[in-house]
Formats: sequence, C-alpha cells, structure tokens
Amino acid sequence: MNRTTRLTLRDRDIALKSALLVDLDPRLQRRVLEAASVATFRSREVIIPFQSEPKHFYAVLSGHVRLYRIDSRGREADIAVYGPGDVFGECAMFMDGCYPFQVQAAEAATLAAFDSHAISAMLREEPALMMAISRIMAQHSTDARLNVANDRLNTAPQRVAIYLLETWRAQGGPGNPFKLPFQKSLLAGKLGLAPEALSRAFALLQKTGVSIRGRMVQITDAEALENF
Repeated sequence: MNRTTRLTLRDRDIALKSALLVDLDPRLQRRVLEAASVATFRSREVIIPFQSEPKHFYAVLSGHVRLYRIDSRGREADIAVYGPGDVFGECAMFMDGCYPFQVQAAEAATLAAFDSHAISAMLREEPALMMAISRIMAQHSTDARLNVANDRLNTAPQRVAIYLLETWRAQGGPGNPFKLPFQKSLLAGKLGLAPEALSRAFALLQKTGVSIRGRMVQITDAEALENF
C-alpha cells in the first residue's frame, strides 16, 4: 500500500459525491476531508485484514474492492463489491473487537482513507455527520437483507438476469450495449455464485436474447429476460 497525505482536486470531487459527504455543508465537508489521506492498493492487495482493528474507513475513488468472509478452513464468501463513491468499513468505529470481514482490492484501487479516531471525535460535535454515517450503515444493512431475500427467492440464472437488467437500465436501456463494471469472477462472487454457475447462467440467458462477449452485454428482449 502507498499512502499520500493530500487528495488531488479530482479525488476531492469524487469523495464529495460519496454518501459520506454529499449532503454535508461545505464547512463540514472541509473538516471531514482534513481527516482523509489517499491510499493506493495493488490488485488483490488486502485493505482490511480479517479480524483486525482497522484505524481507517474508506471511500472508493477508483477501482473496485471486495468485502468477504473467511471461514476456519480458508473458504471465502463474498459479501459486497464497492466501486467509486462507495464507502466501507465505517461500522468498525462502533464495534468493540475485531472486524469480522476482510476487504481486498479486486483491481488496482485508489481510496480516500478517513482516520476513524478523528471522525469518531467529530461525531460527538456534528449531528449531520452522525446522520450521514447512520444512513450509510442503514443502506449496507438493507442491501445485505435484500441480497438474502434475492438468494432465497430466485435461482442462480434469475439472479444474473436481475443484475443484468438493473445494470442495463442504469446505463441507458434499449438499444444500448453495456459493459460489465468488473471482471466476471468478481461478478460471480457478488451474486453468490461459483464462476462455473455464472457461466451456465449466461448460457441459459442466451435464449432470452442476451449476448455476452467478454464484458460487453447486449439485451435485445428485456421482457423475455424479466420473465425468465
């Protein structure tokens, strides 16, 4: 890991759009950013080790990171994938003990690293910052529960179909091919699938007009995909 002490103007612009800062007033934004530095990580480098006590939490400036759990036999289960603007690790400020997950750079990543001790002290003085942190944790909790419901209600191909439709609509919808935001191995983990299960799902979804080449995806019949 390489850490610098200052955010560039581009780094600040991305950080200001994150859930942590976007709704804060300029004075408080500046104060929070004073507790931030820039951390860069190589692909597959560990950002927060399993069962550690992290001194920072992070906002992603570029690249993607994966949050996952490791069991006693070394098996891994992906919990979430975070990209530019996303915040993670904030809950550690409120936990006594070790962080129950591991976070790794899924590709080369640049992060804004917020000093947990400094931010924790601010929370006592800045109700707006406490609300921002609370909203982030509430969103993470909701996302986790929705993922559990999605896993229980849908088959593996249906989970892939839902993800493709959501990504397609976010990137423009009808007539627009789109690019998966990260490699397929990371997508498999995000959806709770083995890589071979993801490949089988892609093959099945070709019947609904889905075309996948590398990371490029074309959807020609959204209705058929919705009804799969």
